[in-house]
Amino acid sequence: MKPQKKLSSSELINIAKKGLVAEADAIKEASTKISDDFYSIVQSIATIRGKVVVSGLGKSGHVARKVAATLASTGTSSVFLHPSEALHGDLGVLTDQDALLAIAFGGETSEVVNVAKHAKRLGCFVASITGKLDSSLAKLSDKVIDGSINREVCPLNLAPTASTSVAMALGDALAISLMYQKGFTEVDFASLHPGGTLGRKLSMVSDHMREINLTSDAVFETSDFYSVLAAVTKNNFGIVPVLSSDHKLIGAISDGDIRRAIQKLGSGGLQMTASQFMTQKPKTVEAHVLALDAFSLMEKNQITSLFVLQDDKSKELVGIIRMHDLLAAKVF
Repeated sequence: MKPQKKLSSSELINIAKKGLVAEADAIKEASTKISDDFYSIVQSIATIRGKVVVSGLGKSGHVARKVAATLASTGTSSVFLHPSEALHGDLGVLTDQDALLAIAFGGETSEVVNVAKHAKRLGCFVASITGKLDSSLAKLSDKVIDGSINREVCPLNLAPTASTSVAMALGDALAISLMYQKGFTEVDFASLHPGGTLGRKLSMVSDHMREINLTSDAVFETSDFYSVLAAVTKNNFGIVPVLSSDHKLIGAISDGDIRRAIQKLGSGGLQMTASQFMTQKPKTVEAHVLALDAFSLMEKNQITSLFVLQDDKSKELVGIIRMHDLLAAKVF
C-alpha cells in the first residue's frame, strides 16, 4: 500500500457525501426495476405454510442475516441459513413447506447456488436478489428481484458497497410489502417486541392489568359497608368494582368515597349499602387496547385507574389497570 498525502477535512467530508449520494442513487435506480416478479414473491411468501429461509455468503451473508431478522420482526417467520454450514448438515433447516430467498450479487457463489438446487429438489419456492439476471442463481429461481447496479461506491469498484445497500433496501421493501399484504398491525408488532421502548409503547392493557376475581375482589350493589371496606383494602387497589346480580359492572367505590360518606353521615354511613355511595358507570377500557391509550384516557378524566373489560360485546369484567403500574412499566 503506497503512502498517500493526508487529506484535508473538507476533502474527506466531500468523499463521504459523494459516497452516500451514490448509494442513495443506486437504491433509487433499483426502485425503477421492481417488476411483477416482486409481486409474485410477496404473494408466494404470504401464503406458504412454513418459513422464509434467507441465505447468502460473505457480504451478501451479512445482508441476508439482516433481511431474515427484519422479516421475522415484522410478522413473517424467517431464519438465516449459512450456505457453507448448510452443505455440511444444516440443509435440514429447509422443508418442503418453506420458501428460500437467496442473495448473491454475482449469482454464481457455488454454496448459495447449491442451496438453491436443494430447495428446488424439495419443491420449495425459490426467490433471489441478484445483480446478474443471467446467472446460475437467477436461472434456478422461480422469481428474481433485480439488484443490479452501475458500479460500486468503492473507488476500485471492487468492495461490495452500493450492491449491498441495494440488496438490503430490497429486503426491507419485501418485508414492508409483506406487512401490508398480511395486515400487520401495531398490536402484532407489540407482540413480537415485548422488550425495549417500542415494546412498552405498543404493549396492550392486558399486559399490565391486575386480574380481578369476581367472587372475592368485587362487591354487589346490596353489599354492606363492612364488606365494601374489606374489598377496598384487600388488594391495595384503593377501589372496588360494584356488580349487579348478573355480575355486570355497574359502579365503583374508592377509599375516598368511603371517607366522604363517613365524614358526611358519621356512624350513619356504616348502615349504607354499596349502591348508595358508589359512583355509577365507572370508566372502563377493553383488554386489547394499547396501554398508551389507556394512560391517555386516565389523564383526560383525571383518574388513576380503569376497570378492564374482556371486550365491548361481553362486558365481562376481567381486571383493573392503574396509572401507577403504567408509570412503573415506563409505557411512555
